[in-house]
Amino acid sequence: MPFLVVLIVSIAAAAPAQPAARATALVSRVTQPGLAEQISVAVATPPATSAQKISGYGYPDDGSIVKIGSGDAQVAAQAGVSSSAQGGVQALAVSLFAGEITFDTLDVRASVAAGAASASANVSASVITGLTVLGQLVTPGANVSVSLDTWGTLELLSSTGDTAQEPPRSATVSVTALRVKLLTEHGGLAAGSVVEIGVISAAASVAPTAPTPVTKPGQSPTLPTPRPVISPNAPREPGNSIPGAPPELVRTAPEVAAQLTSDGYVFPAYGPVSFGDTFGAPRADVNGGWHHGEDIFAPLGTPLLAVADGTVFSVGWNDIGGWRIWLRDGDGNEFYYAHLSAYSPLAVNGLRVKAGDVLGFMGKSGDARASVVHLHFEIHPVSMLALGYDGVVAPYPFLNAWRRAADVSFDAGRVYLPLDGPASARAGIGPPVGAILLETDDISSESGLTPGALQSALSGRAKKARPAEPVG
Repeated sequence: MPFLVVLIVSIAAAAPAQPAARATALVSRVTQPGLAEQISVAVATPPATSAQKISGYGYPDDGSIVKIGSGDAQVAAQAGVSSSAQGGVQALAVSLFAGEITFDTLDVRASVAAGAASASANVSASVITGLTVLGQLVTPGANVSVSLDTWGTLELLSSTGDTAQEPPRSATVSVTALRVKLLTEHGGLAAGSVVEIGVISAAASVAPTAPTPVTKPGQSPTLPTPRPVISPNAPREPGNSIPGAPPELVRTAPEVAAQLTSDGYVFPAYGPVSFGDTFGAPRADVNGGWHHGEDIFAPLGTPLLAVADGTVFSVGWNDIGGWRIWLRDGDGNEFYYAHLSAYSPLAVNGLRVKAGDVLGFMGKSGDARASVVHLHFEIHPVSMLALGYDGVVAPYPFLNAWRRAADVSFDAGRVYLPLDGPASARAGIGPPVGAILLETDDISSESGLTPGALQSALSGRAKKARPAEPVG
């Protein structure tokens, strides 16, 4: 179902510090003049994450005003120098005012972030399917308003937002996916009543930094801990990203014993797993519309291992990859792990790790929340980094080899050649599609009036004039 996202952040120097990140979400709300609000489900932070579901909800009990087949709401927030907040609402089979307004499904999400470099607010793609208003199909669109005869108005996907890029940075955004306002009494509700389906509010701002200590004469100054510098050549994966691993998602790593190949590589998941070969398969929500990696299936919480000695970078949230992490080995090859449920204490940007170290735990975050638990794993060879996110090879042969503690050269990896993709996705990967002329036959000398002449020429048995051979 539709949902509302609101991010409001302000920091006053003299006022008490406000939470740097917070979020709330609810599935439905009915507001009537002079009466208490009627809310189906509401979740909020803190704690850092919260979720709740409903099934078979109705208000009043007969569902004549609001009837919901099923729905759920989720929120997450992390505070700090880099703060973020996200929320989402989904719903199925919703009916308002005894069927005068109905829709089949709703999925709406939004996120905000504020950090040392910038602030951003984003409302992800919102989807409402099968919307019918007063017996007519309606195509939802941003900031669309529909008249409800003489008794009210219906607002769809209306949104506002703002970001403050000057310190202290903050972001605000509000989205209402579906809101009915009554102009006159209708369906047992008084004029002025409001019915909302899917509401989210959130806030994110930069946490205040500690004051610079004053150094007394003769006392050595205390220098801040240097922040790791991440190489700018990291592929930019699709979706909006928010840096940082919330402390509540960091779990103690178990002891594991992984078998390394002679070149020092190891399979990325510990224990029994299953996987196929779906590299290049259609994927609607990523660059080019194709699968850039391989999905490895195992139970929730399966330890995920560093495939090689290397450096951790780009730890944090991505709209599509969920909680994800990147690893760069000593040769510059890069590896992408997506849909994690939690991180290990080693998931720190700029930290050096060893092959077989536990980086995190398998889950279904991001766009995998409706699928089974799995790890999405990608291999980006150093020779293909110039191609950006499309510079990948099929992980399947490498996963098979690493399971046997064997090695395969990345230079021999299978690549995907999108037929309609941008030129940058094809450059340097393979030759353009074309034809090579291997042999020709001239049939112009054959007569079409001679029985069997053309058939003989086309079958390659046509007689050809040959120079006389010398006799000697």
